[in-house]
Amino acid sequence: MSPRSASVNEELRRRSRERLLQAAVELVDERGFEATTLGDIADRAGSARGLVSYYFPGKRQLVQSAVHRLMHRTLEEALEREPRTEDGRERLARAIDAILGLARERPVLMRQHMAGLLHAEGFVQCPEQRRLSELLGDTVARCGSDDVAADYPMLRALLMGSVYAALVPGVPMPVPVLRAELFQRYGLDGELGTPPGGEPDQEYGRGDLSRFFATDERTDERTDGRGK
Repeated sequence: MSPRSASVNEELRRRSRERLLQAAVELVDERGFEATTLGDIADRAGSARGLVSYYFPGKRQLVQSAVHRLMHRTLEEALEREPRTEDGRERLARAIDAILGLARERPVLMRQHMAGLLHAEGFVQCPEQRRLSELLGDTVARCGSDDVAADYPMLRALLMGSVYAALVPGVPMPVPVLRAELFQRYGLDGELGTPPGGEPDQEYGRGDLSRFFATDERTDERTDGRGK
């Protein structure tokens, strides 16, 4: 049997990494961060346990990358759903609803993610996070921002703050209230995006996550949200 080509080996490695990301999201969503071990993740992914450390330095980094993947693909799906639009205000409304939708539908996972960001190890820079940044930056640009470098971090901070507020144990703020506040800040009509109680419950439902961890190339290799 002839040895596998470099391209085949690269594809196998990519697929293995995708399976680990999906397994991490599923298990943390089901059990929480502390109750999920790297061995559990490897077993769910059908991978050798030593393979996890080949891709990720630790569980926290793996979980952050996995949640960033879920976030950017959820956002990507919301921005590109039919009817397709280039209108910046509609796209910003969809972005806000996509992120708040994750807080509403996957509170355990998103609460663990927010806690991980405040951990001493800090914020993980990874391909998944960069893609999320590109999508949000592009959304800000399409809304007519004259200074994306300043306006994107503000949008990111407001979204993170809203997710945190929605998930504080004992004193959570209702997602519709947070949505209304964000929409007011950006001058968005409440009918834009996917208002709570409509399609978003299906969009961000708790069904099969595999579409967010597909093994095709999709748009991850794009350099910006316009696919250039």
